[in-house]
Amino acid sequence: MISRRDFLQASMAATALYGASSFGNWGKLAAQQALTQDKLLEFDTFGNVSLIHITDIHAQLKPIYFREPSINIGVGDNKGAVPHITGADFRKLYGIDDGSHSAYALTYNDFASLAQGYGKMGGLDRVSTVINQIRADRPDALLLDGGDTWHGSYTCYQTQGQDMVNVMNALKPDAMTFHWEFTLGSDRVNEIVEGLPFAALGQNIFDAEWDEPTELFPPYKFFESGGVKVAVIGQAFPYMPIANPGWMFPEYTFGIRDERMQEMVNEVRAKGAELVVCLSHNGFDVDKQMAGAVTGIDVILSGHTHDALPEPVLVGDTIIVASGSNGKFVSRVDLDVQNGRMMGFRHKLIPIFSDVITPDKAITTLIDEQRAPYAEQLSEVIGKTADDTLLYRRGNFNGSWDDLICDALLSEREADIALSPGVRWGPSILPGQDITREDIWNVTSMTYPEAYRTEMTGEFLHVVLEDVADNLFNPNPYYQQGGDMVRTGGLGYRIDVTKPQGSRITEMTLLKTGELIDPAKTYQVAGWASVNQGTEGPPIWDVVESHIRKLGTVSLAENTSVTVDGV
Repeated sequence: MISRRDFLQASMAATALYGASSFGNWGKLAAQQALTQDKLLEFDTFGNVSLIHITDIHAQLKPIYFREPSINIGVGDNKGAVPHITGADFRKLYGIDDGSHSAYALTYNDFASLAQGYGKMGGLDRVSTVINQIRADRPDALLLDGGDTWHGSYTCYQTQGQDMVNVMNALKPDAMTFHWEFTLGSDRVNEIVEGLPFAALGQNIFDAEWDEPTELFPPYKFFESGGVKVAVIGQAFPYMPIANPGWMFPEYTFGIRDERMQEMVNEVRAKGAELVVCLSHNGFDVDKQMAGAVTGIDVILSGHTHDALPEPVLVGDTIIVASGSNGKFVSRVDLDVQNGRMMGFRHKLIPIFSDVITPDKAITTLIDEQRAPYAEQLSEVIGKTADDTLLYRRGNFNGSWDDLICDALLSEREADIALSPGVRWGPSILPGQDITREDIWNVTSMTYPEAYRTEMTGEFLHVVLEDVADNLFNPNPYYQQGGDMVRTGGLGYRIDVTKPQGSRITEMTLLKTGELIDPAKTYQVAGWASVNQGTEGPPIWDVVESHIRKLGTVSLAENTSVTVDGV
């Protein structure tokens, strides 16, 4: 008799061989340049339950360019495992042809040239079209939002998230969970959540004073779908007070809380749940570890680390689905649930090619209404990129957007060294393209934007780099917070990702002199996004805008300041 795990593995094999996920078929169609909306949304309806997953939109209402990372290093048990595979290795793993639509959407090679042909991706009016078509096929499909929704743009900042709330409400999600939303401040978050027409879930969101769950963020909600009793459990970003300013939401604590997750799974099962879904903002590696520690979760819808995977990953009896970021993808998961058990699934990662998918006119109108009061500010051209310069953010150690931000900090704040946070959000700008104020805000918009200038010793700088490196390369995923390495300007170093904390960073060098950093010497350091309350300085978007205006045309050389060992 076949075991459930063997049955699920057979389901995944069928997905790969027969196009049940439709991704392999999509790759072939893309190579033929024969994509249409019908082809993108084609799906062989399966089972009795459908899930629709979106996550990490980062307030991108309109279509954007977004380059996937060239380097995404895995350590420990995750070395060489997805999602820590990029470029040609990723294409080989999934059978993606070079130069195809899927190569453009999912990898970084030839991004600028492919973008010219294949256009922008995302746009919530296009996402709405996809959701509507899935619902037409499966009316009781559950739409689940993985968070990082009310954050990351000019209009989101100016409206304190209301633009995204208005548009997302129109898409009619069934539930969401949270991360950057809390940087609006707990008063504003509470105000919005109290008015949401759908569930705001977080089994790991606790009242800080009493160390107990909150009423505003229930741990789970039950839904009826396809005659199946479905429990959706929310898992907010665990490391909020560490990665973001805890003084902005002092009433709350977070944490992974996998023991409580197990209690919640047991509780919903005892109440009759036939399918258990975890709507997570842990990050992919943390979700994998949690899937191994907690039994009884059928599906984890993963967010936070912005991974887009054409097929789910199976851990025990749990499938983990990763749906990308910035509105580039929507995941559809159809499940066959029989006698209280998930017996099989079909999955499709749907790419939102904005020139192929017809926008939902009602959502287009709503989006334009949110943006109209700010149209003049959004569209003002500040500069442009040179014909050889692509501005992008993703990558473990640097990205050209952050190189530009660091250059602005060095110049405008008269510093020796610049530090820029290793955040993963922010669209790309093609070579020869105008840079508008909206583009600058898309990579700098946060509620603690002060560009500080301070003195740091060489010893303290080393501690800073070591701490961030451990966040990224600790072999235990539960000690990883999911960002990338802090970006540095004016400072080079060597890193060995296999070493323990305190020993990874060596050969720190002041680039303008070529001298090694002296632990006892003091350096002028500029940075932004400090989690410390009371930080002073001009907002980072003003610093970057001033720098770009002076340059006129932005031209950046390849950044070779970081040498990586142990890969």
